[in-house]
Amino acid sequence: MKILVCISHVPDTTSKINFINGDSEFDTNGVQFVINPNDEFGLTRAVWFQEQQGATVTVVNVGGPDTEPTLRKALAIGANEAIRVNATPTDGFFVAKQLAEVIKQGNYDLVICGKESLDYNGGMVPGMIAGLLGYNFINSCIDVKVDGTSVKAIREIDGGKETSSTSLPLIIGGQKGLVEEKDLRIPNMRGIMTARTKALTVVEPIDANNSTKAVKFEKPAPKSAVKLVSADNLDELVSLLHNEAKVI
Repeated sequence: MKILVCISHVPDTTSKINFINGDSEFDTNGVQFVINPNDEFGLTRAVWFQEQQGATVTVVNVGGPDTEPTLRKALAIGANEAIRVNATPTDGFFVAKQLAEVIKQGNYDLVICGKESLDYNGGMVPGMIAGLLGYNFINSCIDVKVDGTSVKAIREIDGGKETSSTSLPLIIGGQKGLVEEKDLRIPNMRGIMTARTKALTVVEPIDANNSTKAVKFEKPAPKSAVKLVSADNLDELVSLLHNEAKVI
C-alpha cells in the first residue's frame, strides 16, 4: 500500500501573530513553524501502517525552501521519502490542484490530509482533492483500518460517530483520534540522522489559477477587564448581565 501524507507548514500555536503591509500579509519574523497538528496525527497513523502492514509512506508539502525542515522532521518521524512542490500556497484550490497532480503521478492508494490547517482553518483542501481526482473521501476521520482494498473508517459527527465502509483509493481528512496525543512520534537521534539520507524531491508546480485572495487580516479584539462580583450580591450580578453583557 502506498500512502501519501499531506503536510502543512504552520506557525506554532504559542507564536505571537502579527501582520504587515496594511494587515494584508502575515509577518513570519520570529515565528517558529511546525507540522500542522492534524497532519501529525495522520503521519503517525501512516507510520503505524508502515510498521504493521508494510506500507510505504511519502510526505508532500506545497511551499518554498523554508518548509524543508518541516519535511525533514516528517522523515525523522518515519516517512520513507518527501516531496516539495516548489510554490507558495496562495489558496486552497491552488494547493489542491498541486497535490492532486502529485497523487496522480504517484498512484497512491491512501491519501491522509489533516481535516484543516491550524493557520487558516479553511478545511477545503482534502475535499477538493477528492473532487478533482474522483476518489472516495471521508472527513473528520478518527479511525481507519485497511484490509486489502477494503476500508472501514470512523468519523466524528454532531453528537456521535459514524462508521463507514469504502474502498481504496481513498482520501481522508484526519484529526485527533487517528492516534492519541500520547502516541505521537518524537524524532530520536537515529531518526534525525537517517532523515538526512532520505530522498526529498522538489517538483515544479502545474499551472493553476488562484480562486481566492486574502485582502486583509484582523486580530481578535483584546479581552476586556474582568469584573468580580461578590457571591452574595446577586442584584449586582443580574444588573451587569442584563445591562452590560446583555445576555439576559
